[in-house]
Amino acid sequence: MDLDQTIPWREMFPDISREEAPGVCLRGARRKEGMTQTELAQRIGVPQRHISEMEHGKRPIGKEMAKRLGAALNIGYKVFL
Repeated sequence: MDLDQTIPWREMFPDISREEAPGVCLRGARRKEGMTQTELAQRIGVPQRHISEMEHGKRPIGKEMAKRLGAALNIGYKVFL
């Protein structure tokens, strides 16, 4: 991949607010890995509703949770912050 030809994701998706971005990234990363909310929740040890709430912006994703999510989804945790 030629990084000189990449476009920052915020330019590609200007309608996604900063508040929505962590949830959108979480949903996308989870789907990319082919996981359900239930499977991800079991993997990181939280109730499924917490995953849903994070994806919908109703529950914040703190640094420690971001690290757990990143490890489970094979992605850098900073995308969730």
